[in-house]
Amino acid sequence: MKEVTKEVYLKWYEDMLLWRKFEDKLAALYIQQKVRGFLHLYNGQEAVLAGALHAMDLTKDKMITAYRNHVQPIGMGVDPRRVMAELLGKATGTSKGMGGSMHIFSKEHRFYGGHGIVGGQIPLGAGLAFGDKYNGTGGVTMTYFGDGAARQGSLHEAFNMAMLWKLPVVFIVENNGYAMGTSVERTANHTDIWKLGLGYEMPCGPVDGMNPVKVAEAMTEAIDRARRGDGPTFLEMKTYRYRGHSMSDAQLYRSKEEVEEYKKIDPITQVLDVILDQKYATEEEIEVIDQRVKDKVEECVQFAEESPYPEIQQLYDVVYDQENYPFTPHKL
Repeated sequence: MKEVTKEVYLKWYEDMLLWRKFEDKLAALYIQQKVRGFLHLYNGQEAVLAGALHAMDLTKDKMITAYRNHVQPIGMGVDPRRVMAELLGKATGTSKGMGGSMHIFSKEHRFYGGHGIVGGQIPLGAGLAFGDKYNGTGGVTMTYFGDGAARQGSLHEAFNMAMLWKLPVVFIVENNGYAMGTSVERTANHTDIWKLGLGYEMPCGPVDGMNPVKVAEAMTEAIDRARRGDGPTFLEMKTYRYRGHSMSDAQLYRSKEEVEEYKKIDPITQVLDVILDQKYATEEEIEVIDQRVKDKVEECVQFAEESPYPEIQQLYDVVYDQENYPFTPHKL
């Protein structure tokens, strides 16, 4: 694994704090009805992304996930201002304001969504990996899904084919304890989701998803295996979300005390504790990072709010182009 240095810890802290504060601002904008539709926030799960990015090669590796997908593209290199604009439905957004919260996408940065169909991205991730194997790119696809999606039949079909063809894919279930509002204990007769890989003789195992170092270690091993041509791995990231399934979730299925217990192992706090214990930065230097993150989030909001909404013409531009039908000229 690439060494976890002082610089890595400082980057983890700033990145994860940006993701957290970015989504905290989204929650506020949602209440103001500036973000419409659904809004699924990632608060508490940031270590899963931070550790993975440390293990990935962003020049060729890909990522695909479900609808809790705002911070992943930022980690992959997408301008956070464009992500914010997309969430506000503006023309400067990643999908020109037409994808919204659940469908962030960037082909340029190899982030392939953002999918609203539960488990729908699992076979798509295997398909992306098939493309890399067929074209010999050397890339690996990180395919993320939630614990609820692990009950979908598409998972088993994708697992079977991925093992049969030794596809360069890492399947990652982010087990935050609840499929919407249903606990893992109520969705199956087992709680160790990673064991589903055993039925396909797929390397698999649990990972502490609240610690970016543990995530990076497991992801490095899985990515190296895939890149060697030895096929997929299935990892269960044991994590937790501090907010509801979406902003409309009343969270009646869990207690406030349970949430507070998990906040004691907050991934951002864990990283900050190491930074301070190892004297990687002073309190004053941390305050500078905190202010930089705050300013960045405000810059994203200002950019999004000052951006225009899409023109009506755009509805026609993104459907189809027919040469002998001149009544809807395309601009894209």
